[in-house]
Amino acid sequence: MMKKKSISTSRASLVFFLCQMISALDVPLDLSQPPTITQQSPKDYIVDPRENIVIQCEAKGKPPPSFSWTRNGTHFDIDKDAQVTMKPNSGTLVINIMNGGKAEAYEGVYQCTARNERGAAISNNIIIRPSRSPLWTKEKLEPNQVREGDSLVLHCRPPVGLPPPIIFWMDNAFQRLPQSERVSQGLNGDLYFSNVQPEDTREDYICYARFNHTQTIQQKQPISVKVFSMDSLNDTIAANLSDTDIYGAKPVTERQPVLLTPTGSTSTKVELRGNVLLLECIAAGLPTPVIRWIKEGGELPANRTFFENFKKTLKIIDVSEADSGNYKCIARNTLGSAHHVISVTVKAAPYWITAPRNLVLSPGEHGTLICRANGNPKPSISWLANGVPIAIAPEDPSRRVDGDTIIFSHVQERSSSVYQCNASNEYGYLLSNAFVNVLAEPPRILTPANKLYQVIADSPALLNCAYFGSPKPEIEWFKGVKGSILRDSEYVFHDNGTLEIPVAQKDSTGTYTCVARNELGKTQNEVRLEVKDPTMIIKQPEYKVIQRYGQVSFECIIKHDSTLVPMVIWLKDNDELPDDERFLVGKDNLTIMNVTDKDDGTYTCIVNTTLDSVSASAVLTVVARPNPPFDLELTGQLERSIELSWIPGDENNSPITNFVIEYEDGLHEPGVWHYQTEVPGTQTTVQLKLSPYVNYSFRVIAVNEIGRSQPSEPSEQYLTKSANPDENPSNVQGIGSEPDNLVITWESLKGFQSNGPGLQYKVSWRQKDVDDEWTSVIVANVSKYIVSGTPTFVPYEIKVQALNDLGYAPEPSEVIGHSGEDLPMVAPGNVQVYVINSTLAKVNWDPVPLKTVRGHLQGYKVYYWKVQSLSRRSRRHVEKKILTFRGNKTFGMLPGLEPYSSYKLNVRVVNGKGEGPASPDKVFKTPEGVPSSPSFLKITNPTLDSLTLEWGSPTHPNGVLTSYILKFQPINNTHELGPLVEIRIPANESSLILKNLNYSTRYKFYFHAQTSVGSGNQITEEAVTIMDEAMASRQVDIATQGWFIGLMCAVALLILILLIVCFIRRNKGGKYPVKEKEDAHADPEIQPMKEDDGTFGEYSDAEDHKPLKKGSRTPSDRTVKKEDSDDSLVDYGEGVNGQFNEDGSFIGQYSGKKEKEPAEGNESSEAPSPVNAMNSFV
Repeated sequence: MMKKKSISTSRASLVFFLCQMISALDVPLDLSQPPTITQQSPKDYIVDPRENIVIQCEAKGKPPPSFSWTRNGTHFDIDKDAQVTMKPNSGTLVINIMNGGKAEAYEGVYQCTARNERGAAISNNIIIRPSRSPLWTKEKLEPNQVREGDSLVLHCRPPVGLPPPIIFWMDNAFQRLPQSERVSQGLNGDLYFSNVQPEDTREDYICYARFNHTQTIQQKQPISVKVFSMDSLNDTIAANLSDTDIYGAKPVTERQPVLLTPTGSTSTKVELRGNVLLLECIAAGLPTPVIRWIKEGGELPANRTFFENFKKTLKIIDVSEADSGNYKCIARNTLGSAHHVISVTVKAAPYWITAPRNLVLSPGEHGTLICRANGNPKPSISWLANGVPIAIAPEDPSRRVDGDTIIFSHVQERSSSVYQCNASNEYGYLLSNAFVNVLAEPPRILTPANKLYQVIADSPALLNCAYFGSPKPEIEWFKGVKGSILRDSEYVFHDNGTLEIPVAQKDSTGTYTCVARNELGKTQNEVRLEVKDPTMIIKQPEYKVIQRYGQVSFECIIKHDSTLVPMVIWLKDNDELPDDERFLVGKDNLTIMNVTDKDDGTYTCIVNTTLDSVSASAVLTVVARPNPPFDLELTGQLERSIELSWIPGDENNSPITNFVIEYEDGLHEPGVWHYQTEVPGTQTTVQLKLSPYVNYSFRVIAVNEIGRSQPSEPSEQYLTKSANPDENPSNVQGIGSEPDNLVITWESLKGFQSNGPGLQYKVSWRQKDVDDEWTSVIVANVSKYIVSGTPTFVPYEIKVQALNDLGYAPEPSEVIGHSGEDLPMVAPGNVQVYVINSTLAKVNWDPVPLKTVRGHLQGYKVYYWKVQSLSRRSRRHVEKKILTFRGNKTFGMLPGLEPYSSYKLNVRVVNGKGEGPASPDKVFKTPEGVPSSPSFLKITNPTLDSLTLEWGSPTHPNGVLTSYILKFQPINNTHELGPLVEIRIPANESSLILKNLNYSTRYKFYFHAQTSVGSGNQITEEAVTIMDEAMASRQVDIATQGWFIGLMCAVALLILILLIVCFIRRNKGGKYPVKEKEDAHADPEIQPMKEDDGTFGEYSDAEDHKPLKKGSRTPSDRTVKKEDSDDSLVDYGEGVNGQFNEDGSFIGQYSGKKEKEPAEGNESSEAPSPVNAMNSFV
């Protein structure tokens, strides 16, 4: 026999399913069995007196049972009452009230009996009571007149109904009265005021009672409450007392707490096990007391304790005997505390430990019925047989009663019967029916054949094998049709025949066979198991923080078994999504558009299949700028300070970091708000410093990470008293606008700085270093005063003092100013010029006496200009240049001069008014320098052995030209440079014919001018001599041939294409082989020489040093023009012309600009002839 295992606590989740399986062990209805009650009305049955009364009693049995009723312990003959009928094939009674019957006539205790030939089952005692909703008794209600701060209780005293009514308080407009820590409703329905306030005055406090069974609401007469404030009492008393009498009504007095309910210091409370325990404490006091609950000698039970009605009610659900004990409520305010101890005892109506269960035995077997119950007090157990106390029931030799157990031995078919167990104590009773059915039946399997079970992998699989047989069959399981018997190493076998696979895997899929056998026979059944892949959320929604009006999306990407169809459901806070078009549910996401505050919450993605369900949640936090603070209050008003407090608005899920306080001066700048201060976000009060004579209003702005809130509503206004000014005007200055005046200016005080009405200024001045008295004048609220008739540019001591109608500000500090300036009187003397080089000179001068400056010395200006060039080339116009030297300087540098020129200069002193007279002009000359490059170089008239060179003199000779230097060298077809030849040419020449040159040879020319100082920049050019006549003749003959003409056309087309490509590349910034050409044809003076013969060395990289072969970019006359090389003064002077250091030296390194070689364009501009083109391909 296989070993069976009961359901373990570790598999508690399967209990419900297995309990359903147990019902399969019941006797099939086609077999004889005693009655079983299947449905009955509740023990305490409150009915609506306006509707028919239905008392349920349903039972099953074989043969079908018959039904009878008792009422109040005696037989109830329903045939004699026309209002009572019994449903067919049922024991349910229907009492017809709607056709004239009265519910009150049918109150009583009813019990149903279901009987057949094998026994009788009985129902519970069912107490029938019609509900009642009586009216309030009429009563005369006196108005309640209460002094402010006193406590008050408004009694409801609802009529006694069945069941008890639900109580609530409303006004005449059917609006619920607001409740708070100060005002609240007790469990008995009364309305309690811990202390009354003037706003509690009203005439429509109405208590309502709602009776749910009859769906009626009864109303008490309105109660009037009149609260007398201390101010009104004082006014009343003052009208009847003299000025010397002391008022009899004292201000509102604060009081320590006193409990209104329950009364006294202790009380008791009895509650039944499993019920809800409600304990209440309501206290009077001013300030309003706060309630706190503790359990003496223990802790309040976690997860079952709740506080209601502003912590005045302690609620503990599902109480047990362990919750018995002393519970203390403590009411506390700033003046003291009060407490009350409630001793709680938890009793228990009977509850089952082991209820008797149906017993099916075969003839000759043994069995027991067990009935065990508990309660407080301990319940008594009694047995009945077929509804009759077992002591007076017919005897059965096979049974024996032993307290809570009936023992059966060697039962026979006549032993079949129904037994009732009754467990009762003073708080209630339990009644349970259990039959003994004696049968002899071969096994039968009740589970349908070939039933398919589908489970998820790694979860339990429960394969049902519901069976019946008497004696009880043994169950065996096999996997497959011819598989071996399953053992309990991997399986769990339950008493009801169910096979449990604790962790089903994919290989658990298959067919399983259940075999049931007893001594009367054997039967079997097959079931199938399929194991599916679990559904998983592979991309879960994530926590999101979003600003208000933004867009947010939650992902929920799933993976599931291909044979299962998933259904995705989104919930918000465990409820359906709002019916809002802003919520867009996609295939694997949820998107919320235009997010608002109400979208804040937890969003859950639930994926359901027919076999499993998975879910994942994420929290959405909607953040926004905080709501503005409110309830601004000013307290502690003093002359120079005040305390401001406020209540923060909702921070909108982003903590408030700080509060900004602003103020408005309604007296001087109404409507303009100024920054006052700011405090941390945890602070809601601030002490503010005030200025006199300001009508203050304040507002507060809350700030969080998202931004600033809207400003709060302004506080009440507070006007500070006037006072002397605390400060004097700032930025006092004295500057003359004319030589004979002194303009005194200052920054006026702002309105709130005036400290009082009548703001004026006392302006005082006296000449410095002169024994004069102060001259003073009082002016209106202006910011300037002009003193006339002053000497020119003398120092003055100046002070400006504020005053108002209440007096003067503190003594102001003195400042030094000056009367107006005039133009300087004298020019600098002893001007000397030292020429340093051809482009730089230094000028020195003696400073002028400070008295003659007649103002603030700003510096000196040097005017200089070129008179003429000593090379007899005059400038087109005379352009004076100016250099300014700040401060009391006595020298300066003149950069950017032209060599070999004559200059003039003069020096002037400068003050705030302008320039003084100029010093006498000083003449100086610059020495010679190196010339610029020749203005052009043309090569014309090429022959077999000669070339003609023409050139222009340098644009800037910078001295007397002594000669020209011409260097040239041939370039062969491999771009190698030949020997260099140098020729010196007299300075008065402008052309030269070079003879004895090689025919058909390219030459590179280098040309520059010289003065006695040295050589100037060179220009370069290339040219080609022509071929000899014989070769030219042959080539002319060739050129007359048709094939040669075609070849040359193709070559010309190719050259044209190459030229276009090069032109495009250069215009696009591409590389143009200028550097190659210059590298190949560089200045021969810097080329390396061969060691042996002194000839010029070859370039190592022929590719990088090819001469240019493309057309020249020079003008058509072969001239090469150089830009002017004049040094600019822009980099040297200050102001218009230059800038110098403190010592007068030029800022930055001065160096002459060296002429650059032409980058390109020095090659011959002639288009290559066919002959030359041929030579280039040789």
